[in-house]
Amino acid sequence: MKPLTSYTCTLAEPEARALEKFLREHGYEFRDVPYARFAAERENVNVVLYESGKLVAQGKGTQDFVEFILEPGILKQARLGYETVLNPELLLPRLGVDESGKGDFFGPLCIAGVYVNEAVVTAWEDAGIRDSKNISSDRKIAELAKRIRETPGCLTSVVPIGNEAYNRLYRQMKSVNAILAWGHARVIENLMTQKHRMNPPPVRAISDQFAANKATVASALMILGREIELVQRHKAEADLSVAAASILARHEFVSRLAALEKQFGTKFPKGASGAVDEAAKEFVAKYGTESLAQVAKMHFRNAFRAQGLPEPPKTEWKR
Repeated sequence: MKPLTSYTCTLAEPEARALEKFLREHGYEFRDVPYARFAAERENVNVVLYESGKLVAQGKGTQDFVEFILEPGILKQARLGYETVLNPELLLPRLGVDESGKGDFFGPLCIAGVYVNEAVVTAWEDAGIRDSKNISSDRKIAELAKRIRETPGCLTSVVPIGNEAYNRLYRQMKSVNAILAWGHARVIENLMTQKHRMNPPPVRAISDQFAANKATVASALMILGREIELVQRHKAEADLSVAAASILARHEFVSRLAALEKQFGTKFPKGASGAVDEAAKEFVAKYGTESLAQVAKMHFRNAFRAQGLPEPPKTEWKR
């Protein structure tokens, strides 16, 4: 396993004070870094503690710093390298599924799935793969998506639902959750058709619990998808397989949104904000209401406002 060259964690106030005291007493050279409480370096390791409490250690000496200074002297606990010992389930072969574009008026809905095993998990130990919502750079998303796809032993599937297909599905199903359930089930089925390439076969599929009733997804599973356990839980992106799926789904969404912008010569803001309303009105003025369904999700309130139509009454959300 490659030595660790980057490490991040969060320090409480007593830990922050103890670390600064240690660094000053042991000859670390301090310097100014924007938004940092302090920054210091010595012996191939740079240490920065930000005002938020986030600690970042980088450099060839990172592993020794964490194992011999930070963990025993400051954190008072061993974390590095022991996650899989304390929680062997992190190494189990499994599928992770996630989506992107659900809350975006413009652009498609994209669902992705990823198969991981022990070798894949180990290969990604220092890759920075995490929930795509915590990655602000589209270029970084693209880099991570490439790494995920090129990792030996990792299998992937992406199901993009373009706007016109999405709007047809919504008219039929009348529910975003029903569309998501179908998409998740389709991705799992696609991956399971490659089961012969998975070593070992997956024991479960993990996805975010987006519906109040877990049966929404479970009942949508297809023949092969019913062969493995389906685990739905909140904040599923904490699992590495789901985080990887979120990156692939986001990369697909961003790529397809960019293609729509090029096709129509129009900038399509993400989300469903006031800026989106303005862009939608400009689009309708230029291309007409009939074309809006080619680039947008027509059940959003933005679509009614863009066409000058009365918005439907709001319904009370119930869990």
